[in-house]
Amino acid sequence: MSYTNPILELEKQKLLLQKEYEAEREAFRHQTEARGMGRLLKRGDAWWPLSVGKAYYNSLNQYCVEVTRREDDDTDHNFEYGRPVSFFKAQQSAAGMSSITYLNDIRGCSVSYVDADRMVIIIGSEDAVQSLRLAATDGLGVQLSFDETSYRIMSDALSRVISARGTRLAYLRDLFYTDLPLQRFTFAPISVPWLNPAQEHAVNEVLRAKDVSIVHGPPGTGKTTTLVEAIVECLRRENQVMVCAQSNMAVDWISEKLVDRGVPVLRIGNPTRVNDKMLSFTYERQFESHPDYPQLWSLRKAIRELRHHRKRGDRSFHDKLDRLRSRATEIEMSINQQLFGEARVIASTLVGSANRILEGQKYATLFIDEAAQALEAACWIPIRRATRVVFAGDHCQLPPTVKSYEALREGLGVTLMERVVRQKPDAVTLLTTQYRMNEDIMRFSSEWFYHGKVESAPDVRHRSVLDYDIPMLWIDTADMSCREEFVGESYGRINKTEARLTLAALQLYSDKVGRERILSERIDVGIISPYRAQVQFLRHLIKADPWFKPYRHLITVNTVDGFQGQERDIILISLVRANDEGQIGFLRDLRRMNVAITRARMKLIILGDAPTMTRHPFYKRLYEYIDNL
Repeated sequence: MSYTNPILELEKQKLLLQKEYEAEREAFRHQTEARGMGRLLKRGDAWWPLSVGKAYYNSLNQYCVEVTRREDDDTDHNFEYGRPVSFFKAQQSAAGMSSITYLNDIRGCSVSYVDADRMVIIIGSEDAVQSLRLAATDGLGVQLSFDETSYRIMSDALSRVISARGTRLAYLRDLFYTDLPLQRFTFAPISVPWLNPAQEHAVNEVLRAKDVSIVHGPPGTGKTTTLVEAIVECLRRENQVMVCAQSNMAVDWISEKLVDRGVPVLRIGNPTRVNDKMLSFTYERQFESHPDYPQLWSLRKAIRELRHHRKRGDRSFHDKLDRLRSRATEIEMSINQQLFGEARVIASTLVGSANRILEGQKYATLFIDEAAQALEAACWIPIRRATRVVFAGDHCQLPPTVKSYEALREGLGVTLMERVVRQKPDAVTLLTTQYRMNEDIMRFSSEWFYHGKVESAPDVRHRSVLDYDIPMLWIDTADMSCREEFVGESYGRINKTEARLTLAALQLYSDKVGRERILSERIDVGIISPYRAQVQFLRHLIKADPWFKPYRHLITVNTVDGFQGQERDIILISLVRANDEGQIGFLRDLRRMNVAITRARMKLIILGDAPTMTRHPFYKRLYEYIDNL
């Protein structure tokens, strides 16, 4: 056993998490107070003005209200299930918004789900809704609030792991932090002929693992396909498994794939993309679809009316209330027992696994997808419910978001998956065949990040938009008067000339391909920039230019983080940075660049100032690699 002390390491994690909490809280305060509501609206952290729709009790007996964004706005927003929100009212003036007043008497609100310009918000009481309706006449708005709950849940999870003694949780803790040997089941490998050899091996390694297994999936290698197959095979041997991920979107994605395979999924929490298919396997929707739910709803209504119409001196009040509550609890437990009994997969976010409806639930196997993007503390939340853990992800792509530089420097950005990869290399299975990219695009990433072990499948090796096309191009903007500008901490930097050149490059290449072919074959395009300001400026240019109108539905513009897990036929990357000092900021985090360059199926065009970028060895090597194609 190594000398690493798990308790001390976890105590350190807890301290670093506190630093991150304080840094994010301060950043939120600064964004809200110093930068003004206009910035929050542009960032997608606020909606204003709002109209207030219907209010009702949902199936979880939470009082909800619908709000709708009144102005047509294509700004991306950051509202999603579970995030806390607060309401405000503001007047329209010549200078914009004025006299912003927060409705501090309406507390404890959170998002239930968002669909386009409509949002359902869990709110405290019926009286609060009346206040909202009155405020709507004065310009009602809603903004994201600081999320204290997630930090509290993560901190509690670390405390629970630290204090564990003689339990499975304590064993996994010591295993992940020390040289304790892995334990495996021994049986002949199963055959999964529709998978490639590496994927099949990964499924078998998952099945053999008694404690932990890691599926390391580089871009385009079919990580989700492999994970779904591993889950299906586990369910041949186990009654039920739990599947978690850091984000709602990742949970939705794997849940959809499992549903497509005919696996009964119970999704805890509402999906990011609201549609009938997604909603049908949520806990809330299945709960209210149960044949006993009308009776439960009637009992809950009777309880509310009894409280509302309570008469002074009514000695039978408590007896009536207790009888109704007891019967309601009995029905609720019966419905829960049936829903959980019928589901084969319980799916939630990592923080969502702390939901009260999961209290007492245990699972033989826990799958954590996109584990390389999750803080270690978040992973420990569901691990307490599991006997063994399967991590899936790629620690050579996007890391977890850490706002505190001090906490990041001291190790908060090291994920539990990374820790186990280092401590237990025998638990790792690398997927080695990718099905997305032209070989030339993949080769650079494979050599730099994956020791040259990732190869292209034969049917994608030479894929291209045009015959005899060079799949990668770097347009050096050094002599084109491209200079970066700093536009604020939350937006970072912008390079307007480079943005215009990016769209000019797209127009030129599109003309080569031909308008008719682009539209008929639906050749899609992604434009990526590391900086939010550049993304928004590019979107503005595309919207304002009539040339792009026929193609807009085929063009996506977003940050690197926004493109995680996605792919496009053509990718353009605007690097933005252009200065005499060779400063490239967070572009030094090469994992982000790995994500960016591996989104392209057939054509990758990079625009950047070569003298600035190539002072870094990675970008120098990339520039030379492309130049030699």
